[in-house]
Amino acid sequence: MQHLSADYFRTGIVRPLDVAIIIPVLNEHGNIEPLLDRLAIVLADREWEAIFVDDNSTDGTTEIIETQARQDRRVRLIRRFGRRGLSSAVVEGCLATVAPILAVIDGDLQHDENALPLLIDAIAERGADLAVGTRYTQEGGIGEWSRGRALISQGATQLAALVVRTPLSDPMSGFFAIRRTSLIEAIPQLSTTGYKILLDIVASHPQRLVVSEVPYVFRNRTAGASKLDSAVAVEYFELLLDKLVGRFIPVQLILFCAVGTLGAVVHLTTLGLLQAATHLDFTHAQWIAVLMAMTFNYALNNKLTYRDRRLAGWRWAKGFGSFALACSIGAVANVGVASAIYSATHQNWWLSSLAGIGVGTVWNFVATRWLTWRKN
Repeated sequence: MQHLSADYFRTGIVRPLDVAIIIPVLNEHGNIEPLLDRLAIVLADREWEAIFVDDNSTDGTTEIIETQARQDRRVRLIRRFGRRGLSSAVVEGCLATVAPILAVIDGDLQHDENALPLLIDAIAERGADLAVGTRYTQEGGIGEWSRGRALISQGATQLAALVVRTPLSDPMSGFFAIRRTSLIEAIPQLSTTGYKILLDIVASHPQRLVVSEVPYVFRNRTAGASKLDSAVAVEYFELLLDKLVGRFIPVQLILFCAVGTLGAVVHLTTLGLLQAATHLDFTHAQWIAVLMAMTFNYALNNKLTYRDRRLAGWRWAKGFGSFALACSIGAVANVGVASAIYSATHQNWWLSSLAGIGVGTVWNFVATRWLTWRKN
């Protein structure tokens, strides 16, 4: 195979890539062709490629991208099965190219593609490591957001200050460009949790980045459905926790303990209601309360703590069986450790109880992670 020399590239016959546009998508079939048309206009004087990262869309999005890719070699597609998440999709897309500048834009047309050349030039010509499309400057804006959504976004922006090393006016932005080498430096520490990849990058990078901000006005969606739901908020707080304490305590363990605390409330509430409203003796009421709390813990952990490995259908029922088995063993360990310490400390009941709870919780977390929500 003949290799092309550097002189060959300099002739202009083949030009090296200037930028790769990373576009994470999920069920955006009505937006793909308009977005590519707009990219072709604003990037007409550059060598670019568009890398779509699709999380197994079911509305024909992948077929449209494949059709475009067969007609235009600048269009590429990465299809993902069995995993989702905007942050991890962006990282996979970035690692699939050797372009020196990487730009990230949503596939829903809500980001103003006219700002892309400004973001790219901030890095290529003005020496920035990171260029961010910001909604929170005088020239930028959030469009027609409701007051509630605006307040939530502003609150999340304030919380982000807890973990960012590089000050930004809009750390929640999903519209930015970054020097490839800068991203590579941050990748070992990335959480790739949730939807806020920019926040993850600036919180993970070992150095303070040189930043340029470009204002833009956020647009309303014209096709497709929004992907924002309660899980986005949960994943945002999970990302913050990971950056604050993740090096010491696994975030999933924190979530598991939080669910267990709520489960204790369910247990005590069920037990109290049964004692007050029925003639059941304490032992039978206690068993019912245990079953209710265990079911609650399992369901909420399945939906929250292990949402990336969520079980459904027959696998949900099978998972509940393994969860109950593991937690039963954990209960035995809890009682055994607590009893041993109680005897050794001359009836120091609170220390014994805390030790038992600690051992039981760690066992339940490790065992259910391996038995119930094991990665395939």
